[in-house]
Amino acid sequence: MKLDILAFGAHPDDVELGAGATIAKAIANGKKVGIVDLTRGELGTRGSAEIRDSEAAAAAKVLGVGARENLGFADGFFVNDKEHQLEIIKMVRKYRPEIVLCNAIDDRHIDHGKGSKLVSDACFLSGLIKIETKLSDADAPQAQWRPKVVYHYIQWKNLEPDFVVDVSGYIEKKTEAILAYSSQFHDPKSKEPETPISSKNFIDSVNYRARDLGRLIGVDYAEGFTVERFVGVNNIDDLI
Repeated sequence: MKLDILAFGAHPDDVELGAGATIAKAIANGKKVGIVDLTRGELGTRGSAEIRDSEAAAAAKVLGVGARENLGFADGFFVNDKEHQLEIIKMVRKYRPEIVLCNAIDDRHIDHGKGSKLVSDACFLSGLIKIETKLSDADAPQAQWRPKVVYHYIQWKNLEPDFVVDVSGYIEKKTEAILAYSSQFHDPKSKEPETPISSKNFIDSVNYRARDLGRLIGVDYAEGFTVERFVGVNNIDDLI
């Protein structure tokens, strides 16, 4: 399956929180989108890896993504090395996306910055013909593939975006996908320990940020991204 967009997250729920509305809009516009989670979020204070697995599947169904995979890296302890890069390269070559979305370049959780650099490095290496990969021993070698662009969504920290996407009309779908992770976010009936993301204020802040970014470009809601190189356009009126 060739995808237009492949979104990576260090943990299940990263993609939904950072780019859920952008993905929902892309799918509504006919784009094929997939998600790859690096870990199962097994170190999360609330819930369990098994619960997160089922929540991730439910969130994927809400968004309507064409594929979702989990690489099973060690939550909190994965590193940016050859072994991990090769696993990501396999996913990039499998789905051959034009656009890759991945974690914030700098954030509160150490896995976010690590995951950001790991995915970015692997996307470059994926284009090198002399790096050989197979999905399994029985499969033929994969052809090299490098995405046209890698964009980083924004997470806990209020990073300055390089561009924003008008997601008016899709914030409700994003919120529904986030709330599929019921073990992680605000639930007044929950007996689990409080965490920085389990408060009502956190869920509200996701909406506030989208509203504020939308305000800055004259729309209701927007999501922001940072880039690794200049964004090029064919005509100046593409920027309107």
